[in-house]
Amino acid sequence: MISPQTFEALKQAAGVAGNIFAFGLFVSPIPTFRRIIRNQSTEQFSGMPYIYALLNCLICAWYGCPFISSDNILVTTVNSVGAVFQLSYILIYITCAEKRKKFQMSGLLLAVFCIFAVIAIGSMLVTDLEVRHLLIGFLSCATLISMFASPLSVMNVVIHTRSVEFMPFYLSLSTFLMSTSFLLYGVFNFDPFIYVSFFPQSKILTLIMFRLIFITVPNGIGTILGITQLALYFYYHNKSKQESREPLIVA
Repeated sequence: MISPQTFEALKQAAGVAGNIFAFGLFVSPIPTFRRIIRNQSTEQFSGMPYIYALLNCLICAWYGCPFISSDNILVTTVNSVGAVFQLSYILIYITCAEKRKKFQMSGLLLAVFCIFAVIAIGSMLVTDLEVRHLLIGFLSCATLISMFASPLSVMNVVIHTRSVEFMPFYLSLSTFLMSTSFLLYGVFNFDPFIYVSFFPQSKILTLIMFRLIFITVPNGIGTILGITQLALYFYYHNKSKQESREPLIVA
């Protein structure tokens, strides 16, 4: 049987790895925004993914706070860093966008902060800690699943164009590594020694459900989607290489 110390070491290692790989995910849009700054135009780039990612990071960071869930501080740290990156991207987008897009993105940014404020204040008004945990957990789970599902449209483009030009490799790789790390973090966060020792038997099943649903399930889905993206990348990358080879000259 694995000792409590081993569980804790594995959990911390997975959490730290998740933070590192998440940083790679957060910096992956930098080349896009270099182009936006250089051209002083957002061209056909959409700002919606960054608006959505900001809301997701804020909710997940709130979920990891001690007064919402216990022993999930790494979830807060990684998503706090992510929120800073996403806010920076949005501000650059607003600065370089045309007038109509400036107003649209500014309004959406204000809406994100209003929604988060309602969620944060509303959750603190819930006195039952389990209900508060459940409420924010479901919200963070839903936003995580939706965020990881967002590359599906890009995967559709890859299949139709038979090209990986619009699916950057490092973005797909970072998504896979981050999701897998936090999947393991959620698994190792279940410490049967702590649960049995400190919680009544009636609450053990509820606590296990929290860990499985709110951390393991969305990151499990992210891992599957990451594997799918990498498989598509290597398949069409190799296929394009084969098709671009010059035919042999027959004497």
